[in-house]
Amino acid sequence: MTRLWDKGAPLDKRVLRYTAGEDHQLDERLVSYDVRASIAHAQTLRAGGLLSEADLEAIRAGLLALGEEHARGLWRVELADEDGQTALERRLTERIGPAGGRVHLGRSRNDQVLTAIRLYLRDAIGDLAAGAERVAQALDTLAAQHAGTPLPGYTHMQQAMPSSVGLWAGGFAAEIRDDAEGLRAVTRRIAGSPLGSAAGYGTPGLPLDREATAHALGFAGPHEPVTAVQLSRGKAEASLLFELTLLAQDLGRFAADVLLYYTREFGFLELPEAFTTGSSIMPQKRNPDVFELVRARTAAAQACLTEVLGILAKLPSGYQRDLQLIKPALFRGIDLAAETLDILPPAIEAIRFRADRIELDPAIHAAEEAYAVVVSEGIPFREAYHRVAEKLKR
Repeated sequence: MTRLWDKGAPLDKRVLRYTAGEDHQLDERLVSYDVRASIAHAQTLRAGGLLSEADLEAIRAGLLALGEEHARGLWRVELADEDGQTALERRLTERIGPAGGRVHLGRSRNDQVLTAIRLYLRDAIGDLAAGAERVAQALDTLAAQHAGTPLPGYTHMQQAMPSSVGLWAGGFAAEIRDDAEGLRAVTRRIAGSPLGSAAGYGTPGLPLDREATAHALGFAGPHEPVTAVQLSRGKAEASLLFELTLLAQDLGRFAADVLLYYTREFGFLELPEAFTTGSSIMPQKRNPDVFELVRARTAAAQACLTEVLGILAKLPSGYQRDLQLIKPALFRGIDLAAETLDILPPAIEAIRFRADRIELDPAIHAAEEAYAVVVSEGIPFREAYHRVAEKLKR
């Protein structure tokens, strides 16, 4: 297939396969967003007198139909298209004729794809933050169910001070809510509309109202100046992956505690068969695989972040094809986080603590006893500390 911008012989298939990579597959999730952005851009072209009303209506109707058909699975982005933006424009032109070829005036694939990504990220961030809130709510419920169940508080893996399941689960709930706020804060970096920046240097001579396009798509305004748009690429993506890494680390630490408490040596909690897996060789075993994979995905989240940061490192200004490779790591990081946030609420609901199996070292109240001596006798804390320490040696 000769692509829309080919000027001579078709591209060597080996070059197409290498340069397109998995872009055509990844762009499946961006088609609906590109439809919205393309309609908004067409409306701006019409407002600037660069498109007739008839062409605008044909473009709008054609794009809406193609978007609906894609959602129903009636067509997919092909390797020959290279990416979703080209696939949509090609099909639009085939459907409505020359009017389809007018929609690309005043934009490049650079600002087109970045606009679709930012619209997608807006929804993805909202979904991820809501998912984190659901995990926190499940932890709140667990804390309420076992508010009075004693639990050792550990430092250096040794029983240190008395705690409870309520305090333990509540602490994780608070931090995961903080992670949700961190995710929402990423929207600051996607608030500007890239449309109209084209290949990074604007659209000289074209009367395009970038402000109107931005507001039509729900952006705060156009991303300015146009030369900043390509420099910004990867920053929102890396910010999101950073926040997802922090979230994954909190979830991983929670999972690590669950795995420790589930061991026979601890026996603090039980998991039902529905949330454990069997052993292929040992009939007696039930394995807490869900929580093991939650713990392991901390590394996966960090790898996605490191990959994006590595791609961005020391790139010169302007668009570079390297930036295409941000998408695999970004989408993988989002998908892994979404899967984890989806499985954890029911997994947390399945946890049952066994208060009869939780034993606290009597010495765990030592710090509290030292505080009591200070309050009752008015002596310095360090003196009370040593007095209690000596008492425990007897």
